[in-house]
Formats: sequence, structure tokens, C-alpha cells
Amino acid sequence: MYLRRLAASTRGFARPASSRAYATANGFTGAIGNTPLIRLRSLSEETGCNILGKAEFQNPGGSVKDRAALYVIRDAEEKGSLKPGGTVVEGTAGNTGIGLAHVCRSKGYKCVIYMPNTQSPEKIDLLRMLGADVRPVPAVAFENPENYNHQARRYAESIPNAVWTNQFDNTANTRAHYETTGPEIWSQTNGAVDGFVCSTGTGGTLAGVARYLREQAEKEGKKVENWLADPPGSVLYSYISSGGKLTERSGGSITEGIGQGRVTDNLGTEIGNISGALHIPDERSIEMLYRLLDEEGLYLGASSSLNVVAAVDLAKKLGPGKTIVTILCDGAYRYQTRLFSRAWLRSKGLENAIPQNLQKYIVLE
Repeated sequence: MYLRRLAASTRGFARPASSRAYATANGFTGAIGNTPLIRLRSLSEETGCNILGKAEFQNPGGSVKDRAALYVIRDAEEKGSLKPGGTVVEGTAGNTGIGLAHVCRSKGYKCVIYMPNTQSPEKIDLLRMLGADVRPVPAVAFENPENYNHQARRYAESIPNAVWTNQFDNTANTRAHYETTGPEIWSQTNGAVDGFVCSTGTGGTLAGVARYLREQAEKEGKKVENWLADPPGSVLYSYISSGGKLTERSGGSITEGIGQGRVTDNLGTEIGNISGALHIPDERSIEMLYRLLDEEGLYLGASSSLNVVAAVDLAKKLGPGKTIVTILCDGAYRYQTRLFSRAWLRSKGLENAIPQNLQKYIVLE
């Protein structure tokens, strides 16, 4: 009886009017957005809620960061700070750089990427294949003047017709999600969203989507709970849970590109309205990554699986019959030599976090 009711509750979910199924995209940038919203069947049945994942890995550059990349470049063009033949410079842990490299190729700009040297080799190789000038530097805290973001800014300031896109504090990033991702989710669910949760790196996705969903719900006299999901080594969970006290970062996580030691300008646009935060250990993220592959056929990265764990936790908090949306940030292709390597998993103390029946997917030694 319950499963019939749950299945019926998904029938009203709509496809955006501008869906790619009915339109021709104008080049790479025209193909960004309008990604599917996927109902995760096993987890929906397990929780008694509709657990929905926004399939951002289906953007043409392979991740949610394509949206921010397009908007920060458009912002620079609109302001006149980036002219034809110019150079786009960014400090990024990977996916924003990949999105920028794609957009730069499509628009004829040069692209220079500073990134922590802790990132996966797949991401660095891909950036170089896309023609970017990649400059890996030691991973140090944001407060350190040698942080990759500060090095990117200084380089952009040193050459003519160059712009540092400043993804962490350039609120064109948030605008991308307020104007595209949020409206798509609202349309795809016909406004039937009870909760939204995702992790943050720059904070643009959470802030933009959360603000749009909150405002739309308020217009209809409803409420959407917007939650932040946080990995180990980030201070945002404690910041929100404590009512605004920042602590020192400690430890780290297997996830790449998420977690923070500060409140960015992007996150700052909406953090005062965030309902709460969830701390997600790496053990649960890696287990979910393997479960999603086995149960849903989805080959996702660790930040995506962390988001899904958080969606399950939020579903349990809000109770049966709710609709919870999260972000499937990217695929596992950019991390596979780590996430599916027994030696790497063992080095992180995570091999035993993967259930025995799922260890068949650990195919690399």
C-alpha cells in the first residue's frame, strides 16, 4: 500500500519546459543546465520519502561547476574586465577549473588554473587536455599568502586583459544557481520540495538553490528546510550548530572541493536562513558511494555520495512522505584510481567501511 502511494506521489514531477529533450543547445555553454532529477529508488523506499538527486554530472563538462564557470565568465564580460583573447585565472580544487577550461575553449579565452597539489591526477590531466595552464601548488590554509587562491589573484593582476574569477567570493556563482538550478528543481517537482541539502565548497550551490526554494515556498505559504552537509575537516557544521562560532579546521576528508574554514561571500548571502547542518563521516560517504553503484547504477564521486547520505539523514529527520532533493555533483571518473583502489582505501582506513558484498567493485589494487 505504502509503495503504491509513494509511486503515485512522484507522478506529478515535471520536466522543465526548456528540457534538452525538446531543444537544440547553442554550443557548449547552451548545453549547461536542465539536468534530470533522479529518484533514488532504494533509498526512497528505505526512508519512506522521495529522495531526489539533481544529476549535475550530466552537464557537458561533467559537474555542477559548469554553471558557476559560465556565470563568473559572463559576469567578467558584462563588467568589461574580460575582453576577446583575454585570460581567465582561477584557484580551484578541480571541477570549477574544468568547467572554466571548457567555457574558455568555447569562447576563445586562455585559462590558467592554480590548484592544491593534493587533487586527483585525473582532474589535473583533464585540465591539461583541455588546454589549461595548470599550476599545482602546496595545499595551505586560506590565511596563508601562498594559498592557491591568492596565487591565482596575484597572477591575474600581473598580466594584461586577465581576470581572476574568484569563485569563492564572486556572488555571480550564487546567481547561477538562483537563476538556473533552483528554478529547475522547483519546476521538476512542481513545487513539492520539503527539504534541500548539499555540501559546500564555495557555497554558491547551497546559497543560490536554498534562497530560490525558500522564496518560492514563502510565496505559497509553505516552507522548505535547507540544510548544509559537511565533511570532516570543515568548520561549517560547527559554525551553524553553535550559532556562529568559527573553530580551527582539524583533520581532513577523502572528499575533494568541499568543506571550508570560513564563511565565503557566496555562502554568506544565505547562511542566516539555513535550517541546520549535518556532519557526514568519510566512512558513510564511501559506503554510500558503493551502494549507489550497486543499487542505482550511478557511478558518482565522494561529494555526491556525501550529499546522498545527508539527504537520507534529512529524510529521517523530517519523517515519511517528504520530498528531499540533493546534488549529484559529478561522476567517479575523476577519482577512480583512488576510490576503487584497495591500497588507497586501506591507507585511509576505509576498506572495512565498504560492506563485504560490495567489495567486488574494488577492482584496483
